[in-house]
Amino acid sequence: MVLDKIASAANALGVEAYLIGGYVRDKILGRATSDADIVCIGDGIELAKKTAKLFYPVPQVSIFKTFGTAHIKVNLSENNDSSEVSPLGGDLEGADIFNIEFVGARKESYRFDSRNPAIEPGTMKDDQDRRDFTINALAVSLYASDFGKLLDPFHGLEDIDKKIIRTPLDPVRTFSDDPLRMMRAIRFAAQLGFSIDKKTWQGIKDNAERISIISQERITDELNKIVLAPVPSFGFDLLYKSGLLQIIFPPLVELAGAEYKDGHGHKDNFYHTLKVLDNISATTGDLWLRWAALLHDIAKPATKKFEEGHGWTFHGHEALGGRMVPKVFAKLKLPQNEKMRLVKKLVELHLRPISLTKENITDSAIRRLLFDAGNDFDSLMMLCEADITSKNKQKVNRYLENFQLVRDRCKEVEEKDSIRNWQPPVTGEIIMETFGLPPSRQVGIIKDALKDAMLDGVIPITFESAFAFMLEKGKELGLKVAKT
Repeated sequence: MVLDKIASAANALGVEAYLIGGYVRDKILGRATSDADIVCIGDGIELAKKTAKLFYPVPQVSIFKTFGTAHIKVNLSENNDSSEVSPLGGDLEGADIFNIEFVGARKESYRFDSRNPAIEPGTMKDDQDRRDFTINALAVSLYASDFGKLLDPFHGLEDIDKKIIRTPLDPVRTFSDDPLRMMRAIRFAAQLGFSIDKKTWQGIKDNAERISIISQERITDELNKIVLAPVPSFGFDLLYKSGLLQIIFPPLVELAGAEYKDGHGHKDNFYHTLKVLDNISATTGDLWLRWAALLHDIAKPATKKFEEGHGWTFHGHEALGGRMVPKVFAKLKLPQNEKMRLVKKLVELHLRPISLTKENITDSAIRRLLFDAGNDFDSLMMLCEADITSKNKQKVNRYLENFQLVRDRCKEVEEKDSIRNWQPPVTGEIIMETFGLPPSRQVGIIKDALKDAMLDGVIPITFESAFAFMLEKGKELGLKVAKT
């Protein structure tokens, strides 16, 4: 059994060991978890090595000497004797793989301008003092004489019952030691549906500028966890009101506020965006679809314009927003890969389906949407439906019905033309071979003209029609068929 093995290894080494932090918190809350932190009064690395030898097969021990920590990954499906009941109730395992991190109890001190602490061995009290929040300072003894005893010096159980996030020590000290804890407070509040203690909240607002010493990678990791929260708007609203969002994500803050002129006003696009994010989060846990919702209107501040007699417009915000996505991802150090390209595509296309809800939309417009969206069509429609944030239920239902009509039309055209992921039957290689051309601008002109002709229904979607069109277009450009 996992905890018994850790306790056995600790007793063999003559050290006290404690299960602490997130595992204890989540077990009390009834949340699934497969990660455990073990603190011992002694050498955490030696305890990890000793514990690993008690499993079969013996898991690899990953050692991080700089931090004085070690990690083992136990495969519970391979260790058939590892199933047990936690001293907190419920089965220990929440997954096939159980991650255990070991560290010796320690105390830390920080310089004001650095996140690199001076670390020295400490007592269990020292270790609990340095924890970020009372709910994460809870510990359970694995020591033989008091196995299962709960150590709760900061009344974390009471805070769990009251659903409060509170620092164990003065918030200024806690947040000065590690400013990322300000974002962690908001993240836990969003994940758990807790409120933040008044003194702790004031500490966040007073120390918001300190977040600037934290690496972008750590900030973005917390940001992603807030994006993935059950109701992410809760976390983003707290980030905004605390002043943290203005520092870590200025483009999003620029969406905030509504402006009125000559009796015309526009909605607050920041809170509209948060509503869209919540809407899509109710239907998907996909991180990148949620990012698409968060960024779908990101270019509205740059495109905002007041037109006399009409009101506020944001013409072209979808195209400019698409161009902004790679820059946002680069700044936040999010991946520059197909995930970014998906978000970019969805931002660029998010207005297209609404334009197709009008009567008498041609098949060619439907073909173009299907072609441009490809396999991401369903994700695009999910974003578009999430973008309906009106409080008028009749208006919402009307939009949803219109979107269903678009889905139906797209299905009809797709069944007829199989246009998703379609490519013109005449390739660039055929064009180059036919006219004896190297890769060149002329090849691109012919390819684009051919694609447009087929999508617009000018010519049938067949190889013969495409080849004949290619020859005609080549003739217009002054090209001659190469001799074979």
